[in-house]
Parts: sequence; C-alpha cells; structure tokens
Amino acid sequence: MVKEDRQAWKSSYFDKMTALLDEYPKCFIVGADNVGSRQMQKIRIALRGHAIVLMGKNTMMRKAIRRHLENNAALEKLLPYIKGNVGLVFTKGDLTEVCRIIQENKVAAPAKAGAIANLDVTVPAQCTVLGPEKTSFFQALSIQTKISKGTIEILNDVKLIKIGDKVGASEATLLNMLGISPFTYGLQIEQVYDSGTVFELAILSITDDDIRARFMQGVANVSSLSLAIGYPTLASVPHSLINGFKNLLSLAAVTDIEFKEAKTLKEFLKDPSKFAAVVAPAAAAAAPAAKKEEKKAAVVEEKEDSADEDLGFGLFD
Repeated sequence: MVKEDRQAWKSSYFDKMTALLDEYPKCFIVGADNVGSRQMQKIRIALRGHAIVLMGKNTMMRKAIRRHLENNAALEKLLPYIKGNVGLVFTKGDLTEVCRIIQENKVAAPAKAGAIANLDVTVPAQCTVLGPEKTSFFQALSIQTKISKGTIEILNDVKLIKIGDKVGASEATLLNMLGISPFTYGLQIEQVYDSGTVFELAILSITDDDIRARFMQGVANVSSLSLAIGYPTLASVPHSLINGFKNLLSLAAVTDIEFKEAKTLKEFLKDPSKFAAVVAPAAAAAAPAAKKEEKKAAVVEEKEDSADEDLGFGLFD
C-alpha cells in the first residue's frame, strides 16, 4: 500500500468512527482475543440491524475519540479501556438484546498450549479409547487410571485446568487425544457505555426486583440503626409507634387502663375460648383446600393401582 493510499484509509477510518460516535449513544467495549476473521464475519451478520462492529488499532481509536471530545466530552471515559485487542460495538437498540446476540455467537475450540483458560476444565471419569502406551500422559498430570479391556480408564473426575491458568503442553495434548474442546471463544464484553456513563456488564442483568430488594434492605438497615441509637427517621417511626403501642397494651393488661384495643386483649385473657373462636374460622377455611388435595392424590393412586392390575401378570411371570 502506498503512502497516499494509507493516508486516505486513515482519514476514512477517522470519518467513519466520528460518524458512529455522533450517531450512536451506546456501545460495548469488547475483547476479540482468539476470534478469527470467519467468526467475526458471522458475528457481524448476526448483529446486522441491531449493532455495528468497529475494530481497529488502539492508537487510531484513541486518536479518533480525542478528536471528538470537543463535541462530546463524556467520550473521554472510554479511553482507559481502549487497550489490548478490543473493538467497539455501537447500537441504538436495547443493550440487553445486543448483549445476548454477542454472547450467543461463540464457537468451541480445542485447548492450545500457552492459551489462558477462560473457564475451569474438568476431565470426567470415563473409559477412553486410548491404549496402554498413552499412560505416560496421565501419569505426568497425576491422573489415576487403570487398564480395562485393553484401554485406559480414568477412575475419578479430575480438575485439570483452573480459570486464568496458562494451558500447558501436556494438558493440551491430553484434551485433544480425548476429543475434548473445553473452551469457547467469541467477543468478550468488557465494559458498557451508555450516554456518557461507563459500567460493567453485570449492571445489565439487574432487574427491577433486584433494585426493589436492595432498596428495602437499605430501608431495613436505616430502621435498625435508628432504633438502636434512638434517633427517629421516616424508616423507624412506624416501628417505634408499633413498639410503643405494644408497651401500652402490656401496661393496660396489668392495670385498670381501658381503651378499645386493650378491652379486646383483656377479654381474650379472661376467656381464651374467645380467641379460639376467632382463629377457628380461618383454620376451617383452609381445611377444604387440604381435603381437595388429598382427594386428588387418592384418585391418582387408584388409577395407578388399577393400571397395574390390568396387566394380568405378576412381576416374575
């Protein structure tokens, strides 16, 4: 490629990235380690209509982002993550949907010596098709085996590789001999950018129920602390009122103080059968439902018994 053509290509790349930064408010920063050109083409096809994938040299990507900071200063938050073999996936759609498409487009790959494991690899106990001459591979990895019908049998499940470990030559050879392709490769989402905010992928999996549960946990913590130190807050006031009312009931129960709720309490204390009369209807209402369930179970058992009788012969006939 001549110098003029290279300059034209760079200018075209900067223009394309600038246009994408202007048009799309969201993007994923993705790692592309171990992703081949054929697989990348399939990913682009799968994302068609949902997102656009842009790869390039880190220096060029950083330079294009810096040029665009005058129009959108928030893009500066992307710069610390433009390192290694990364690219950008621009989208206007739902981040969760695009994330699902990216994560689904992965391919199985055999273990290669020197590769970094992205998951734990366990070799299950099994009878292999390998002959006794391959025993040395298992001995080198401290895997217990025995010879069964002329082939090697692995006696126990073996955790061969831990996530983050570098795959050794012996491990790679053994897995390939066993026909195990333990790893899957595809675009790895490292960070998510949305309208000036950069956050981790785990944030996308948070649901409204999770937020509600976290909020209620925070309210409970504030309430507990407020009650412990005697400092009233909106979270603790209802509990303080209930505790105060319990104290009033306790006091009324042992004195002549009278009010509506205390009167009911005193009646229950004088005649416990009244309390039983209140609880009984609730228990009676629950009983029919339990009886219906028992009847259904009995009908099912009768059907099973009749089906066995219709066979017409015993177990040992």
